[in-house]
Amino acid sequence: MTYRTTRQWTMVLAGGIALIGALTAASPALLASPHPGAAPPMPTHHFWDDLNLDFLPGDAWERLRDNLAWHDRRHDPRVQQWIEHYRANPDNVAEIIERARPWMAWITEQVELRGLPGEIGLIPFIESSYDPQARSHRGAAGLWQFMPGTADALGLRRLNGYDARLDVVASTRAALDYIELQAEQWYDGDIELSLAAYNAGAGTVNRARHTAASQGAPDSYWHLQLPNETMNYLPKLNAIAAIIDDPETYGVALPEIDDTPAFAKVPVNAPINLSQLASVAGVDREELVALNPGLTNGSASPATVDVVLVPIEQEEAILAELSAPASRSAPAAGERYLVQRGDSLSAIASRHGISVAELRQHNGLSGDIIQVGQALDIPRRSLAAR
Repeated sequence: MTYRTTRQWTMVLAGGIALIGALTAASPALLASPHPGAAPPMPTHHFWDDLNLDFLPGDAWERLRDNLAWHDRRHDPRVQQWIEHYRANPDNVAEIIERARPWMAWITEQVELRGLPGEIGLIPFIESSYDPQARSHRGAAGLWQFMPGTADALGLRRLNGYDARLDVVASTRAALDYIELQAEQWYDGDIELSLAAYNAGAGTVNRARHTAASQGAPDSYWHLQLPNETMNYLPKLNAIAAIIDDPETYGVALPEIDDTPAFAKVPVNAPINLSQLASVAGVDREELVALNPGLTNGSASPATVDVVLVPIEQEEAILAELSAPASRSAPAAGERYLVQRGDSLSAIASRHGISVAELRQHNGLSGDIIQVGQALDIPRRSLAAR
């Protein structure tokens, strides 16, 4: 089952009209663009407000609305029940949506590029309240709430100093891959059943479908008997989509968010300490740390990540800082040391003119235990020395 969004159909139609016009020399056809829906701003200032770019026709919410595909589901009694629940708590809804500010445009873009229903981009509302640091008592973590086993199967690494489940870019791509994979593998492209399996596990959903089929009943999501949490999973998703589609009706104020992602990717070619980088580049440390929740010890190493995310307006300043020559007395940037028999952290640190604390931090180590053959990154001193 392939979904095409309103925006994608408009692009296809526009291409077709342009081709006909070229062949027939007819007057150019004009397609009316959707009317931008300007939502009232949130009453309090948030540091992400400073990241907004110049306004473009259609904000992130307008783009999301263009991609919503399950409008008919809103008439289901379960969806209506959750609409009323959220409607009774508009401040809570607005708070969660505000938390989505740095991620909403990028996630919507990723969903759109895959031709998936726009509602998929709202799953973090249900899973984690858009908190990249969210952890459940069952062990799930991150915006998309991946369990360790599922994360491992999808290649979301957990290392000292880095947890890919908390990395919004890595985990979003893995989540969308997983949803598409399950839909194709088990459900003939049915995304709703794949979402049910995302929540309850494919085995639970497949057993429910088998039971329904044996009783001569429909085996689509809306007719299955599933665990209570899964029974409410898509109703919640469709309810919040309905509210975002028409916030004024439900008394919710959406923050203005441009439909261009608020962050840029900067390559990690040498160890980077986020606090030190923020200080020397004149960037708000809170913003930098918030954009990189996967870096659990506040530093990035080429051994763990390829990029760090930075506020898009500070990208040039940060790139300039990272490309500045290192101190002459510092070890070569990106130098790597292989642990030898008899080595200790203190001996290695002393040999390279750095502290044990620096060596631990740049390699995500919580103690002093190291293994023969282990690769250690020797931190670049330029950021710390200035």
